[in-house]
Amino acid sequence: MQRTATFNKRENNDEISGLLLGFIAIVGFSVTLPATRIAVNSIDPVLVGPGRSLLALIPALIILYVLKIPLPTRKQALELSLVSLGVVICFPWLTSIAMQNISGAQGGIVVSVLPLFTAISGALLLKQRPSAEFWFMALLGSALVLIYLFWSQQGKIQSSELILLLASVLCAIGYAQGGKLAQEMGGVAVISWAIIFSAPFSIVPVIYIWQGDMNTQELWSRLSSIPWQAWSGFIYISFISQWLAFIFWYRGLALGGVVRVSQVQLVQPFLTFLVSALLLDESITILMMLFAMAVVITVAIGRKMPVYSQ
Repeated sequence: MQRTATFNKRENNDEISGLLLGFIAIVGFSVTLPATRIAVNSIDPVLVGPGRSLLALIPALIILYVLKIPLPTRKQALELSLVSLGVVICFPWLTSIAMQNISGAQGGIVVSVLPLFTAISGALLLKQRPSAEFWFMALLGSALVLIYLFWSQQGKIQSSELILLLASVLCAIGYAQGGKLAQEMGGVAVISWAIIFSAPFSIVPVIYIWQGDMNTQELWSRLSSIPWQAWSGFIYISFISQWLAFIFWYRGLALGGVVRVSQVQLVQPFLTFLVSALLLDESITILMMLFAMAVVITVAIGRKMPVYSQ
């Protein structure tokens, strides 16, 4: 009995720690879309997407060297490739393109389905069997987002919103796979190696875009004309959104479990609304808040639905 009580206490402490670390990460992630919006106003979105992972390469290399983190095994390398594809390559590129045409708050409501996608991905990767009730709530939450998009756009969904939905699916897969890997490697190693794996794919579009200006004054003139606000947004999404927040996120997922800790993302739309209002002077409509709350409720209910181990 004593041993069982000690085990349950440790398990409960891990869950609490995981939820706390997950919340810290979500605070960092909630600024991502508004900061990206600010950056792409003045910087080519094709550069913002891959450029942020290239800038994040600096702390990633430093921390791997300082901590003497070993090379991943072949199996881990394959799994890291999936993480890299989802959260380092596809999500930054797709959101940079999408955020040219929609507000930070609008983007926040679209990606509010991330907890659903992450929980589903985590359940599948961890070989768990969600109940029919769980799937129902997951589909209901996704349907609410689509209804909001149709309603707010008078029956039309912008291509940018569809791009964000696709980005959310790919990001969720990267979240879940990274959370699983973090149990073996640690969150620092997972995101740092994922960034390094993405470098060859990130540097190509940067060189392609700027190749004609690499040795001319036009390049430097273009860079110097970019306002400090855009640089601030770009630096934020590079060091915080792409690297530091992921260290907390993957550690939290490893401690508390992917399916459970993923639900901390419930607060992200509300934090994104607040940041968008402060940084972008965007108005937050009652319709946005109502649908965001509805999505939060469906995910909260879905979290309590049974998920069985296979």
